[in-house]
Amino acid sequence: MISTETNDKMTFPKTMIESVAPSAPPTDPFTRRLPLLLLLFFGSGLAALIYEIVWFQMLQLIIGSSAVSLAVLLGTYLGGLGLGGLLLPRLIPVRIHPLRVYAGLELGIGVMGLAVLFGLPILGRFYMSQAGAGFAGLLLRGTICAAGLILPTLLMGATLPAVARWVESTSQGAPWLGFLYAANTAGAVGGCLLAGFYLLRFHDLETATFVAVAVNGSIAALSWLAAGRSPRPAPSPPPVPEDTGTASRRGKIWTIHVAIALSGLAALGAEVIWTRLLGLILGGTVYAFALILAVFLSGLAVGGGLGGFLSRRKTPPRVILGYCQFLLAGAIAWTAYQLAQSLPYWPISPSLSQNPWLHFQLDLVRGLWAALPPTILWGASFPLALAAVSAERRDWGKRVGGVYASNTAGTIAGAVGFSLVLIPRFGTAVSQRILIFVSLAAALFAFLPAGREARKIQARSGLARSVGKAAGWTVAAIAAVALAWSVPGVPWELIAYGRQLPTKAGQARVLYVGEGLNSSVAVTELESGDRNFHVSGKVEASSVAQDMRLQRLLGHLPMLLHPNPKSVLVVGCGAGVTAGSFVLSPGIERIVICEIEPLIPEVVARYFGRENFDVLDDPRVEVVLDDARHYILTTKDTFDIITTDPINPWIKGSAALYSREYYERCRTRLNPGGVIAQWVPLYESTIAAVKSEAATFFSVFPGGTIWSNDFNGLGYDVILLGRDRPAVIDVDEMEVRIGEARYAAVAGSLKEIGFRTAVQLLATYAGRDDDLKIWLKDAPINLDRNLRLQYLAGLGANAYLSYAIYDEMVSHYRFPADLFSGTPETLEALKSALALFKKETSEIPASAGLRQEGPESDRPAGR
Repeated sequence: MISTETNDKMTFPKTMIESVAPSAPPTDPFTRRLPLLLLLFFGSGLAALIYEIVWFQMLQLIIGSSAVSLAVLLGTYLGGLGLGGLLLPRLIPVRIHPLRVYAGLELGIGVMGLAVLFGLPILGRFYMSQAGAGFAGLLLRGTICAAGLILPTLLMGATLPAVARWVESTSQGAPWLGFLYAANTAGAVGGCLLAGFYLLRFHDLETATFVAVAVNGSIAALSWLAAGRSPRPAPSPPPVPEDTGTASRRGKIWTIHVAIALSGLAALGAEVIWTRLLGLILGGTVYAFALILAVFLSGLAVGGGLGGFLSRRKTPPRVILGYCQFLLAGAIAWTAYQLAQSLPYWPISPSLSQNPWLHFQLDLVRGLWAALPPTILWGASFPLALAAVSAERRDWGKRVGGVYASNTAGTIAGAVGFSLVLIPRFGTAVSQRILIFVSLAAALFAFLPAGREARKIQARSGLARSVGKAAGWTVAAIAAVALAWSVPGVPWELIAYGRQLPTKAGQARVLYVGEGLNSSVAVTELESGDRNFHVSGKVEASSVAQDMRLQRLLGHLPMLLHPNPKSVLVVGCGAGVTAGSFVLSPGIERIVICEIEPLIPEVVARYFGRENFDVLDDPRVEVVLDDARHYILTTKDTFDIITTDPINPWIKGSAALYSREYYERCRTRLNPGGVIAQWVPLYESTIAAVKSEAATFFSVFPGGTIWSNDFNGLGYDVILLGRDRPAVIDVDEMEVRIGEARYAAVAGSLKEIGFRTAVQLLATYAGRDDDLKIWLKDAPINLDRNLRLQYLAGLGANAYLSYAIYDEMVSHYRFPADLFSGTPETLEALKSALALFKKETSEIPASAGLRQEGPESDRPAGR
């Protein structure tokens, strides 16, 4: 039987206490409260990650789904943590019980979490009305959001230094803090999964925040109660006079601070790089990103506990820290190889299973296989750094706060530098090579004693020892160069096909590949001569006939339904084909293209000059490099037509361009008689997701209509059209316009995609909102506060049910006698064309939509 130390009905195995820290006295109140503290820190980490995920979603709504929003979140979040760790020991007297301080901090975090939930959107709306578009406006929005998040993150950063004052100020204190750090990070893993797979999937931002606040409140109550039953800590020992060696110790520890800062820089730089690459391999859904973050945090948690144990060994912690950084060079090379040369080529076909949970299991295994080794080493570095500075006789809270601040300073530099500068400028391969050299530099500083200690060592060391050390570092440098050189470039097939690479490799040749600020893009060409534009691992546009039909319909349909369009807003540049269709209209005076990734209009669209009529060279065209949502929220311009072709809604962040609030703002940007067109994919989706898209659109544009881009009568994708007011479509008037000489270019463009008459074009009509009221009765509305669509669509990223979805949608079709007008002969011709379409659709076997082998199985290539 294992004996235990008992206190206030709480037990902890005595053998475990002795195995961890035999020097800790059995009556040490900190030791007796360790199980409770581990629980508290687990809960604190859980709440913190719920906040982080909630805030990231809020920032995407205000700043945009871009690298800037990620940089602002990470920079502010980590900066607040570091600053909080620095300030607490200087502002809070040591005489106050650490657990009472901890309780107050957790309570404050909960209060500030509520303040951010309700205050940040108000602040964002106010400043968005003042901010312009473009990069300057982006930075202003980021600055405002950072100011809104700094206070709660300050409080979060102060929690570990607060409890650190309760730890014995010797090297034995570091293991305890390592275990607390590990528990906190393990809680973060739980918070990440809880928020990503449950709270935001089934509820909303408010519910997730309330759960985090409840956790903070519970932690505060337990901590306050425990403080009342635990003795106050002894005062910190007085500082050692300067002339007894304090200067040499300070000279020693600055190298530790530099080492842990460089370690943090490499860790966050790697997180930014590997999140992008794993997003290509696993698919860019919210679930994939939650798993990636959980994998990274799991490694840090395991490493934190390991670092706590290692800090007790006889080998100086500074030396072990140095070895960790040195080993990281090899671990980074391992992950780089796995992400570029191994994982993308695993023989996995996503279409083999329609069960997303099986995909999640496989994604978790792949993420752990690639990223666990380096993350464990980074996790071990923090407690080892704490142990390395433990000989300095200062307030233990100040000591922890200093190391914490150094580490977070490095993480901020890594998050911002790699996401905004290094990846766009040099790419992910070069960026990973830089990580290897940063880790080697961290090892050098960890091994390197400084000040008086360095001089003493130098005096004691002989020539042979000095030469040996020089030789060792020379070998290490050569090894680092070799490892860096071995880092492979990202295969263009991965950027082009993402998770589909094993089944798509060899189908095309690459014309261009680039890693941009927000996305990785590629242009490929098939043997047929057709070209595809790929973004983030999927085909987004192409010159294939089926895609050309859709891209031009998104332009020609709203243009011909509007009596006299003059101004157009195109959301998403893509291959430029939709925007180019407006170049042909004689009445168009202004075309604004809003695109978030600079590489797309600057480079990609140039490869489709024939298909887009060299739209970017037209003087009427204006390109705005910004998040389209923010542009629509802030611009004072109005348009006759808004046509939107965003990326698939299962891509993380894209659901904000399908929300009711977004459509409401679009409606205010329409001139009288204005028309809005919205693309809705049926492939790589689910019935629930398509219902949500349609119901959300029709809730803002009642009377909206559906237009088909079917493939030989089979479902593919559709276009939703809405107007600011009800209007009748005059078929004869449209026929006359198409026949006019000034519309000859428009007529030629329509003929290229299979439409020679207005009747043929309007025969793509597939229904309207009144037809679908029963079908959409229980459809969830996609709102800013829940972005439900990205969670619904994310479950269907590997499902190919477009036939079945389309069949359900058009089964409610009725000929709309009040929608079309014209001569009896024209209306009869249209009715016959639509009846033929309905007959062809109804004759499709019901089983046709149950299983498809992939998004491109029913056509040569394309989306």
